[in-house]
Amino acid sequence: MIASSQSNHPLSGVKDFGRTANPLDQACARLRSAGLRITQPRIAILEALIQRNNPASIEQIHNDVTSDSCDLVTVYRCLAVFEELGLVRRCFFHNGTSLYEINLNDSPHYHIVCRSCGKVERIDVSLTDGVERMLRERGYQQVTHMVEFFGVCPDCQKKMAESNPLSPTIVR
Repeated sequence: MIASSQSNHPLSGVKDFGRTANPLDQACARLRSAGLRITQPRIAILEALIQRNNPASIEQIHNDVTSDSCDLVTVYRCLAVFEELGLVRRCFFHNGTSLYEINLNDSPHYHIVCRSCGKVERIDVSLTDGVERMLRERGYQQVTHMVEFFGVCPDCQKKMAESNPLSPTIVR
């Protein structure tokens, strides 16, 4: 039996260590600060997001968590809550599919998505800080933006050139 001052929850002893904590601890601290419970499905989804290096679709995230952790509807609901809290960032595939990635440090970055193979590559640059600052100075609140780049990656360009030697070469 567990006393009222004890807990058998796997993260019951986790403290908010700020920036020095591991990513899961940081994410759980943000959930707690928003007044949300730390549940096994939320932990499983957060772990799946943290382990990925690139944005993933809801279906990919669901495949990463064990089937007994949560169902697909739970993944949708958790990601919606995480996005509202700023814990995940949503970006888009060229066909409109939503992709999600963990957002713990709020560093601005963008992605380029290959139209041919679907590879997603991170671009670490901030293009819109001045625009967002200007809009806030004009009185706008909760200012956000979405920018995605689409193109054909060098590997796909090479494959296309090899499969069709008569096609024009892309000049750089």
